[in-house]
Amino acid sequence: MIDSITPLLGDKADSLLKHECKTISKDMLHLPGPDFVDRSFAQTNRNQRVLNNLNWIYNTGRLAGTGYVSILPVDQGIEHSAGASFAKNPHYFDPENIIKLAIEGGCNSVASTFGVLASCSRKYAHKIPFLVKINHNELLTYPNQHKEILFGTVKDAYNLGAAAVGATIYFGAEDATREIIEIAEAFALAHELGMATVLWCYLRNNAFNIKGDKDYHVSADLTGQANHLGVTIQADIIKQKLPENNGGFKALNTGSSSYGKLDERIYTELTTDHPIDLCRYQVANCYMGRIGLINSGGASGTHDFEDAAFTAVVNKRAGGTGLISGRKAFQRPMADGIKLLNTIQDVYLCKEITVA
Repeated sequence: MIDSITPLLGDKADSLLKHECKTISKDMLHLPGPDFVDRSFAQTNRNQRVLNNLNWIYNTGRLAGTGYVSILPVDQGIEHSAGASFAKNPHYFDPENIIKLAIEGGCNSVASTFGVLASCSRKYAHKIPFLVKINHNELLTYPNQHKEILFGTVKDAYNLGAAAVGATIYFGAEDATREIIEIAEAFALAHELGMATVLWCYLRNNAFNIKGDKDYHVSADLTGQANHLGVTIQADIIKQKLPENNGGFKALNTGSSSYGKLDERIYTELTTDHPIDLCRYQVANCYMGRIGLINSGGASGTHDFEDAAFTAVVNKRAGGTGLISGRKAFQRPMADGIKLLNTIQDVYLCKEITVA
């Protein structure tokens, strides 16, 4: 497998595959493995039904039994509009094709909306773990706003046979307090009913994008803290964008502005500018890997296979748990989408790619 992965990394191959993390040692991490659910969850407050569903997720698809996950998320029909999402491949207006792609692509789970998963639940909910996304930022209000609102109830997800529920919180946004309270309550009920929980820990605030400098929505320090808030409300898996920079707290603490709390060792000892070290800081904020970190695959573009391989290698070598990639897979013919998902999975199956 390494012979097919290395060319996709191009001139970054040596930097990524030979890097040794000297910030937070891998010996401090709770790493993925065949017994991950036993090691990380058996001693927690999660009930037996939650453990069963987590075990089902971790033991489905091509990555079954490895401790890694590959999830197909298709909630963009609401988040980004159905037309913008499915115009490239109109077959995916039909929910069944979304589920088929996840199954044929060897995924551990399929994540989508109440409507998509409910429409095919009796046919497929017992064949692949359903992850129901319970809230969304609808994109039809004019002017557009950024507020995550519930589209159904946790009980609805339970009744359609979901193994897990997922939600997004826009940390840093005006509406964040409501979203944190709302989703913390939803996750508590989901656990009571026996479902696992997955949190999209996204940042959202115009002030985080400092024009002419950097977009700190993807800074390691701010996304790391968002992860730490996510595990605090007992998410079982954290979804986060791959970090691209650092220093968000420092950049926002300028002039008369006071924002958050920081320690210089975040930047001098716990991270470097290497992408694996930046991602390692995200993993550390997920209770040193006790709660798995999955990074998002990002938008579809002209170098999808290369980008997917890069993200997977960074996540795996940082100590992460896998990838959740949607648009790169479903905005192309199904056979190519399956190939894209398999490329991601090959990184996690490849024994030569180890934790840095």
